[in-house]
Amino acid sequence: MLIDLQLHSTCSDGYLTPSEVAKTCRERGVKVASLTDHNTVSGQEEFARACKELKIKAVPGIELYATLGHKHLNLLWYHFDVNDPELHNLLRDSQNRRRAGVRRALERLVNKGYLLDINALLDKQNHYIPINHVIDSFYALNKKRVQRELGKKNILETEIIRNYFRKTEKTKMHESYLDIKRVLKIKRRVGGQLILAHPCMFSWIKENTIQQLAQSGLNGLEVLSPHHSWEAVSYLQALADQYKLIMTGGSDFHRFEEQPWYNIKSAWDYFEIESKLLKEVEKIIS
Repeated sequence: MLIDLQLHSTCSDGYLTPSEVAKTCRERGVKVASLTDHNTVSGQEEFARACKELKIKAVPGIELYATLGHKHLNLLWYHFDVNDPELHNLLRDSQNRRRAGVRRALERLVNKGYLLDINALLDKQNHYIPINHVIDSFYALNKKRVQRELGKKNILETEIIRNYFRKTEKTKMHESYLDIKRVLKIKRRVGGQLILAHPCMFSWIKENTIQQLAQSGLNGLEVLSPHHSWEAVSYLQALADQYKLIMTGGSDFHRFEEQPWYNIKSAWDYFEIESKLLKEVEKIIS
């Protein structure tokens, strides 16, 4: 059975509405899906309603930025109480810090002579403010200048991030991370399963970190991800077996790429998640 437990919509950094994400899942043959927008649950009701109409099982989900000591982690949380007030306070705190940080970064770019309508840009996002949508607005208003400064016509999103939003501390947009202890405290009260998202995306997660997380209350690892090599998948399967963790999988879908030089338009063009390959995933999708 095809499943997808990491999807994003316009409620955070995706480009399709929750209903459109559900429709695309249906077209791809996905039977169980979870909308895991960053630091917001604002799209959950719409997604669940659309999935019900399309005969897809919707799993409540969210993706959080968290810290464990000095380590930065992405956490997927499933089957929690979407209406819990303490959870909403946690998310609101994260969203407000993110909004303030984005504003500071954009003001510094304006001071450097770049064109930006900061208030209009921020007003487009009522919850989490994603860097990719910020980049879209920035590039649309400063396209010729960016092309001239980078010396090329076709500019990748990662190049804009690196040169304008990561290069210096003054314009760097920091994520609003949450202390994992605070997340775990709420989880113990409202339930659900906490999964470490794409643990080998940039570098392989260390075993002692997995051990520490498992002892603290982590329930699983996202094993199947387009961000993982075959070797990384094998490594994560071994860790999940050793520490008795649930294995999950997700496409990390955000959009269908529009650039004409991209032959592959999304992870779904080469990547599918078969539930039978993921040990214990029934605890989430059943």
